[in-house]
Parts: sequence; structure tokens; C-alpha cells
Amino acid sequence: MQKALRERGFTLIELMITVAIIGILASIALPSYSSYIKKARRADAQQYMLNLAQLNQRFFLDNRAFTSTLATLQSPPSSVSTYYTVTITITSGPPDTFSVVATPTSAQSGDACGTLTLTNTGSKSSSSGSNCW
Repeated sequence: MQKALRERGFTLIELMITVAIIGILASIALPSYSSYIKKARRADAQQYMLNLAQLNQRFFLDNRAFTSTLATLQSPPSSVSTYYTVTITITSGPPDTFSVVATPTSAQSGDACGTLTLTNTGSKSSSSGSNCW
């Protein structure tokens, strides 16, 4: 009867092994998940930048000039404005040009791609020089 009572439950060693296995799995999964989240945020910013470029081209057709005001085109969604500062820079001269720049902030600042740039000609680049588009 005493033997039956002893066999119930887990020993401390079994519990420690389980905790160690969970710790190892978490140490592998967490960096991978963080990397995935940064890529998803970057994709949101890139999509927004492409949309801004298209809207600015349309604005140019209607008004014969580009605009650097985001509110005139489209305010950034919260999924972008929380992690990126997006600006439009106009360069005057024949012909006028613009570039859309997204600078990572807060949790996104450690992103490997860094600052993303898109020009009116469709040229895409990042400050890291790697292929992030």
C-alpha cells in the first residue's frame, strides 16, 4: 500500500528535466519569432511606401507638382507609424523628383535592413546595402 502511494506524482529530477527542455526550446524559438515579426513590420512599411509613391504620382498628374505632405496622400496606419518614421522629400528641378524614406524606430530600430528608401523612378534601397526589398 505504501508503494502505490509513492508511485504517484513526479520526482524533482523529472520536473527539472522538463523545465530544461522547455528552456532550450524557448531559447531557439524566441529569436526566430522576433526575426519574423521584424520582417512582417518591414513588409507593412514597404507596402505603405509603394502606396505613397503611387498616390504621389497621381497627385502629380492632377496638380503638376509632387507633395511632401503625408496627410494629403494617406496618413500612415498604426502598424507603420508605431515602428517607422515615414517622410517624403521633394527635389525641385527639371524634372521634379521625390523619395519616400522609412526610418525604423522603437522596437524596429534593430532591424538588419535599417532605413528604407523608394524614389519616384521605383529605385529601392536600404541603408544596410543588403537586398531587403
